[in-house]
Amino acid sequence: MNVTALDHVALWTSDRDGVARLLTECCGMHEIQRTDAFTLVGGDAREGKLTLFEAQGPRQRGVLERIVLRVPAVDEVRKRLEAAGHEVANGGYELRLEAPDGLPLGLVASDSSGMPDLDHVVLRVPDPDATAAALADLGLERRGENVGVADREVELRRGDAREGESPLLNHLAFLVEESGAVEREARARGLEIDDVVDAPNTRAVFLVGPDRIRLEYVEHKPGFSLT
Repeated sequence: MNVTALDHVALWTSDRDGVARLLTECCGMHEIQRTDAFTLVGGDAREGKLTLFEAQGPRQRGVLERIVLRVPAVDEVRKRLEAAGHEVANGGYELRLEAPDGLPLGLVASDSSGMPDLDHVVLRVPDPDATAAALADLGLERRGENVGVADREVELRRGDAREGESPLLNHLAFLVEESGAVEREARARGLEIDDVVDAPNTRAVFLVGPDRIRLEYVEHKPGFSLT
């Protein structure tokens, strides 16, 4: 499974407009796509994004400890967040806040590109070492107890957190060159395939990973046109 990037994190939320407003008005992202079912938000459609699926609330954190974003001008972002009524705390090298629907976010300074982007995702699982090994077997790079791809990571913390009936996390999506190759390998290995989706701009295979975490392997079709 030739994974090349952490493409997006998909969430269930009962307040996707509120979350999208925080990300666009305060964090510098923009609305890339909106449908009746979801809103796609990011700095660049070809970089790290958040997909906000409409769902009934309240949502439960489950395994999702935090999503950390890279933002330009962190101090200015903090001022905008506080002016909008969001409480922001210092968490070591990052700022931390709770977005609408209880979504836990972290903010770190972006690189020289100045583009809002994903940095890493923090998950709380019963056995980080076993989860990391399983994710490495599904195409990610093992980095101690964490895993990653290119300059983005999935950080694994120990905790007795499990996905309930109403989780915040929908899935983690990883970019691949050919989703068909992933599907063929998954079937050959007897992996649990949750769905295969052929959309106008993308084709994707969804697998059920360790700790029941849904993983999407998404291929950008030629002429991928989101902005």
